[in-house]
Amino acid sequence: MNTVDNCILLNLHKGFTNNITHLNHKSVVPFEVKRIYYLYGVPENQERGAHAHKELFQLLLAASGSFNVELDDGKNKKKIFLNSTSKGLLIVPGIWRNLTNFSFGSVALVLASEYYTETDYIRNYDEFLKYRKINELGI
Repeated sequence: MNTVDNCILLNLHKGFTNNITHLNHKSVVPFEVKRIYYLYGVPENQERGAHAHKELFQLLLAASGSFNVELDDGKNKKKIFLNSTSKGLLIVPGIWRNLTNFSFGSVALVLASEYYTETDYIRNYDEFLKYRKINELGI
């Protein structure tokens, strides 16, 4: 079962100039991208996320501005500050995530390994903890 330590910051490839970043190669994004979406206009003090995925991988980056990503595997927690277009956070399946502290005008860009499927989401934290326990025990 994945832990927060499996969620890592990836260096994204810059182009010939410093104002372009490429996301179109397997060496950059370690999965086939099936869905792309972005969060923007998040009001001050509002949080986003607060869920986990059973199978989905995500690459999350700050396309503009900054925000915190709080990761939780049920035992360990990790906080990552995203504020660079040249860094992307790989979030693996089975990790609870919460996005907080959005700066004004920030844009969170998400590349996902799967199409939207509601059954892949775990939206209740207690259910997430049960899911982790069952999968760690192999039940």
